[in-house]
Amino acid sequence: MDDYPACSLDHNIPHVVLLGLSSESSPSPLPSDLKEQAVLIRSGVSYLETKHGAALLDYILSRDASHLPWNGKHATYRFRVRSAGNSILLPPRKARLPDEIADTQPPGVLHSPFSPLSPACPLYPDGILDSSWLIKQQDLVPSVLLCFYNLTPDPTLATLHDNQIKSDISSLRNGLLQQGYKLRVVAVILSDLRTSSLDGTQERLDNIRKGSQLDSKTFFYMPSAYSPEEARKQADAMLTVVFGHAVEYYRDLGRRARKKKSRGVVPRPTVPPTTGTSQTTSLPGWNVRYDFKSAVFAEFRQEMDQALRSFEQAYETLTGPEVMEMIPSWTARWNEARQIADIIAFRCLRCMLWNGQTTAAVRRWQAHRSRISDLVNRRGRGTENYGWSAWEARWATMMAQLIDKVKFPELSSSSPLICLQPEKTAMGERLQPWELLHHPGYWHREASRHMRRRRAHALAIPEDDRKFMDPASRRKTTAGAFSHDTYMCPEPSEEYPLEPNSGGVNHTKLIVQCLDAAKEEFGKRGQARLYADLSLEMARELISVKQWKAALRLLKPIWSEMLFRKDGWVDVSEELAWLLRAVAQQQEDADLLISVDWELLNNKYTPRTNWHYDLSKSLEGLSLGEKPSVVISDDSSLPLLTTSFIFRTEEGNAGRACLAQLSIKSNAAPMSAPLVLSSLQIVFDGSIKTVQLKHDAGQETKTQNGNVKISTVTLREETMQSSDPDTGASASISLLVGSCDLTLLPGHTMVYEMGVVLREPGEAKAASTTLSLSTETFGLDCIVRHRDSGVAGLWYSQDGKPRKIHRVNSHTVRILPRPPNVDIKVNNIMDQYYTNEAIELEFEIINAEDADAQLEVGVVIAGQEPPAFRVTSGGDIDVSATDINSADDSRQVTAPLGLVPSTGIVKGVIHIDPMDFSTTYELAISASYSLVTDPDTPVIQTMDFRLELVNPFEANYDLLPRLHSDPWPSIFDHEGVQALFVDDDTYHVQPRGLCQTWCLVTRYASFASEDLKVAGVAVSISPGPDVHTRISEANEFPSEGLLVKPKTIEEVKFDITAQRYSLDERDPLSLDVTFMISWRRPSDSDDHVNITKLPVPRLGIFGAEPRVLATVAYPKMESMGDMVQLDIMIENASNHFLTFGLNMEPSEQFAFSGPKLVTTHLLPVSRRKVTWRLVPLVRGVWVRPNLTVRDKYFQKLLRVIPTAGMKLDKEGFLIWIPPLAGQEQKGEAGGSGSEEA
Repeated sequence: MDDYPACSLDHNIPHVVLLGLSSESSPSPLPSDLKEQAVLIRSGVSYLETKHGAALLDYILSRDASHLPWNGKHATYRFRVRSAGNSILLPPRKARLPDEIADTQPPGVLHSPFSPLSPACPLYPDGILDSSWLIKQQDLVPSVLLCFYNLTPDPTLATLHDNQIKSDISSLRNGLLQQGYKLRVVAVILSDLRTSSLDGTQERLDNIRKGSQLDSKTFFYMPSAYSPEEARKQADAMLTVVFGHAVEYYRDLGRRARKKKSRGVVPRPTVPPTTGTSQTTSLPGWNVRYDFKSAVFAEFRQEMDQALRSFEQAYETLTGPEVMEMIPSWTARWNEARQIADIIAFRCLRCMLWNGQTTAAVRRWQAHRSRISDLVNRRGRGTENYGWSAWEARWATMMAQLIDKVKFPELSSSSPLICLQPEKTAMGERLQPWELLHHPGYWHREASRHMRRRRAHALAIPEDDRKFMDPASRRKTTAGAFSHDTYMCPEPSEEYPLEPNSGGVNHTKLIVQCLDAAKEEFGKRGQARLYADLSLEMARELISVKQWKAALRLLKPIWSEMLFRKDGWVDVSEELAWLLRAVAQQQEDADLLISVDWELLNNKYTPRTNWHYDLSKSLEGLSLGEKPSVVISDDSSLPLLTTSFIFRTEEGNAGRACLAQLSIKSNAAPMSAPLVLSSLQIVFDGSIKTVQLKHDAGQETKTQNGNVKISTVTLREETMQSSDPDTGASASISLLVGSCDLTLLPGHTMVYEMGVVLREPGEAKAASTTLSLSTETFGLDCIVRHRDSGVAGLWYSQDGKPRKIHRVNSHTVRILPRPPNVDIKVNNIMDQYYTNEAIELEFEIINAEDADAQLEVGVVIAGQEPPAFRVTSGGDIDVSATDINSADDSRQVTAPLGLVPSTGIVKGVIHIDPMDFSTTYELAISASYSLVTDPDTPVIQTMDFRLELVNPFEANYDLLPRLHSDPWPSIFDHEGVQALFVDDDTYHVQPRGLCQTWCLVTRYASFASEDLKVAGVAVSISPGPDVHTRISEANEFPSEGLLVKPKTIEEVKFDITAQRYSLDERDPLSLDVTFMISWRRPSDSDDHVNITKLPVPRLGIFGAEPRVLATVAYPKMESMGDMVQLDIMIENASNHFLTFGLNMEPSEQFAFSGPKLVTTHLLPVSRRKVTWRLVPLVRGVWVRPNLTVRDKYFQKLLRVIPTAGMKLDKEGFLIWIPPLAGQEQKGEAGGSGSEEA
C-alpha cells in the first residue's frame, strides 16, 4: 500500500481541528506551493492553560480513530483529530493563473487548485483524478472546527471576556463563509465551576450563544467534572453530537457532487489548453470524478453501502470503452487511469469487508485482476513482463495488508480458522476454495510467487534494454517503448542493469520479505507443513545469494521436526538434506554435516554420482579444533540402520537366562562404504542389565544365508566405572558384555543371538539400542528406540530363515519370580483366637536351596487397627513393628536372619499384643532371600494366614434392690450416726449420707469354640466423687476355677453397697461398672491368664422419690407352725413430710396378723417398717398379698419392690410358700412372674 500516493488508500474518517486547547499546534500539512495563497483562520482569544483543558485535550487526542481497525461499525463516533493552537491554514478556494498566461477577455472562471480545470493542477487539461484532492479532504480541510474558550469566574471581567468570545466566534464563522468554506464551527465553553446555576452562569452562556448566532447543538458548556469518569462521559457526549455535524457536512458535499454530475455538462477550464492534443477531460471522465467524490464522502459518513455503489459505478465507467479504451497506452494518463482503477478497486474491497461480504470481496479482487489483465493485453504491453508480475505481487500484498487492517476476530492468530465462511448470500453457491477469504499468509504467499515470476522476466530482459538510456532516447526506441510495462516499476535498466554492482532491484530480498510475512502468519495458526514449505523456499532464496547463516537458521528447525519424513515426502526431504548439507559445509557445522550425511546414505534417496557415500569422508576439507561427537536419534532422521530386538519366549523366571536376538539391517545405498560400529548398547526398561557388544573382527559368523548373517554372542558380567558429567562423581555399574563382528554391509542384516539373564520379577523390555561409530575425525552415536507395535516379530533360525513370533510387543518379556525353595512353617497356629488374648506364633524357615542364602523375614498384619507386635529369633533379634500405614491399615516388620546354610533351619516367634475387640486380620509371613551364588536376583517365599479374633464371653445383667439393714442417719442428728465404712482407711472423708444395697446378677455365656477355664470373676466400679461403694460376691466362686463349655450360661451375683458422702446429696446417679472374667485355655499353664473386660450398662441408684421395699422371712414358731413374716419398708429420701396409707386385703391362701389398714407418717430423710405375719393355707406355691401403698397427699399408688426370695409380675409381688417336708410342689399361684432373686 505504500507504493500508492499518500491518502489514496487510507480509510476516510471525519477530520476535526481543535482551536484554543493548546498553545502548540501540529505542523500544517498544506503543500508549500499553496501556502502563499492559503487562508489563515485565527482565533482572537488568547489561550488560557487550565487543568481541565489539558485533561480534555489529552482525552480527545486519545480518541483519534486513525489507528483503529477498518471494521469499527459499533463505534459511536470516529474522528481524525488535530490540535492547531489558535490558528489554522486552509487551502485557497480558487487557484491563481500562472504568470505566463495572459488575462483572457473576458476573464475565465477560476477553479480549485485541485481541479483539472486549473492550469496549476497536474491534472490539467485532461486528467481525471489524483491524490491531491484526497489529501485536501482528509488532511487540509476539516469538517468541524472545534473552538474552546474559558469562562472567567471574575465578575468584574465577565462582560468583557464574554463579548470577546462572542466576537471571536462571529469572526471565525464570517471568515469561513467569506472564503466559501462550509465547515461547521462548534464552540465549547470551559469553566472551573461545577454547576451552571451559580452567579448567573446560565445567563452568561445564553448571552454568548445568542450573540454568536449558535444553536444548542453547536454550543457546549463543560464545567469541571467531579471525577475523570464524569469528564470522559461529558466529552463523549459532546463528540457524539459533533460527529453528527461532521456527517451532515460530508452529506452536503456528496449532494453537491451528485448535483454536478446530474447536469451532464463538461465544465470549461479557466484557460483552454493550447499544448499537446488540446483535449480536456471528457464527460465520462468527469462522471468518474463525481462518482469517486460521492463514494469518498459516503466513506466519511461511514455509509459503506452507498460508498460501494458509487465506487462500483466509477470503476465501471473508468474501465469502460469511453475512458481507458480512449486513452493511449503510451501516455502517462494511461498509468494514471490504471492507478485510479487500483485505488477504486481497493476501496471497493474495503467497503465489502466492512459489511462482512468476504467472499464477494475475494471475487471482486479476482475480477479486478482479470479486468486489468484484459485491458493490458489488449491496450497495453501484455502480461508477460516484469511490470505485470510486479503489479500482481503488489495486488496480492495489498489484499494481505487490507485483511490486517480490517482485523477479523475469526482470522486472528489465536483462532484455529484459516479462512472465513462465506456470507449468507453466497451460501447456496458452489464455491471454489480460492473464493474464500483466507488469512494474510495466503496472500503473501501469492505475492511471493508473482515476485519470482517478476525476477524471471527481469532476467530475460535483452541486454540492449538493460543499458542505461535517458528518457528521451528511450522514447525514440520502439522496442524500449512497447516491450516493457513500467507501471509503478523502474525502467529495465534500473530493474536489472547491465553493469554489475550498479544497483537494481533486489528481487531476492522482495521474495524473502513476502515469504517471511507468509511464514509468520502460517506459523501463528499452527499450519506446520506450509510453515516448513515456506521456510524451505526462503532458504533456497537465501542460499542463492549466499546468506548461509540465515539459511541455516531456517533449515535447522525443519530438519529437527521431521515433518516431511513422517509424511513420506522423500523428494522434499532429499532436497532439504542437500540444501542443509551445502549450508553446513559453508558454515563448517561438523555436527550437522555428519547428521545430514548419515541420512543421505539412505537408499530411499536418489543416488548422485559425484558424492563419495562414505561417512568417514564427511569432514574432509573442514578445519576442526577438537574431535566432534554427534548423537543422532531415529526421531530426527530416516532410519539408516533398522534394529529389532526380540525375546524368544514371552515370559521367564528371575535368575534364568532368556534367549534373545538383536537384528540390525543396513538401509544404506548399494554404493556406500560398509559401516563398522565400534560398539552397541542395548538399554532395557526393567531389571535387566544393559547389554554391550564390542566390535571384534576376528569373531566368525556362525551362519549366513544370503544377506542375513547370524552370530551367537556369549555375555559375561563386567563392572565399569561411570562418571556423572554434571557432578563429576564416579560410580560403578554392572554390564553384560560380549564381543562380535559389527561390520554392516549395505542391504545386509546382522543377527546377534544371546542369552540375557533376567533379574527382578515384573515386566522388562528393550528400550533402545545405541549404535556407536568411531572414526579418526568424529564419533557418532545413533539411538534407535524400540517402540510398542502390533506387528509380529521375526525370529531367525540357525539356517538364517525368519519366522514370525505370533505375539505383539515381542521386545517385552514378563519376568516371573524365581521359584522359591524355602519352606515357612507355623507350628502352633490355631483356628480361632479371642480378644484380650496375647498371641505367640512360632515359625520355622527351612532353606531347601542348594546354596547358602542371605535371609530376612517380613511379617505384615493388615486389618482394622492392627495390633502392635514384634518378631524375635534366637537371643539377639528382637524387632518391633512399625506404626500403622494409613494407606492399607497395616503394620509390618522386617527382621534380618543372616546367612542360612543350605538345608539350615531358622526359628522365630511373632508376639502379638492383645486386642479388646473382635475382628479379622490378614497375617503374611515372607522370607526374602538371595543366594550367595546369585546375589542380584531376589527371591521371595510368602505364606498367608487369617487371624480371627472373637469375644470369648457375652453377658447380661440385672440390678435388683436389697434392703440395707443399718438405720438411716437423721437430718436432726446425722453427725452422731456411725458411718457405714468406718474401717475403710482409703477414704479421708468418711461418708455420712444415705446408703443402699443392690444385687448385680450377672449371667455370662461362652461363645468360644472350645472349653475355657474360668479362673475367677470380678466387678470393678469406677470411683465417683459423690458416693462410696463396696462390692462383695454373693455366692462363692470355686477356688479351682470353673470349666465353661461352649454355649453354656453361668450365673454370678455381686452385692453392691453404696453410701453418699453427705446427707444433702440425694440426687440420682449412675455407676460405671465393668465385669471382668479371668480365663485361660485348658492347655495353657496356670500363670497364663487372660482377662476379658465386659462393659456393664450404667447402673442407676438413689433417687428423691419415695420407695417401698418388701422383704420376707420364714421364722419357725412351735406354737403356730411355720409362719411367713412380711416386712414393708417405706423410704422417704425427700425433704418433705409424707403420709402413706397401707391396706392389706384378706386372701384365701393365707391368714395374716397385722393391720388391715394403717396410716404412716414419715419425716424427711427417714424410713419406717410395717410388719405382717402370714399363716399360709397352701404349700409349695407362690402367693400374692393384696397390699396397696398410697401417698395420701398425691393419692398416688406406690409400687412395692420385692427383694430376695420374692417374685414380681405385672399384677404385683409374690411370696414363695415352701412345701412341707415330703410334699411336692403344686405350682404357681397368682400367675407367672419373673424371679427377682
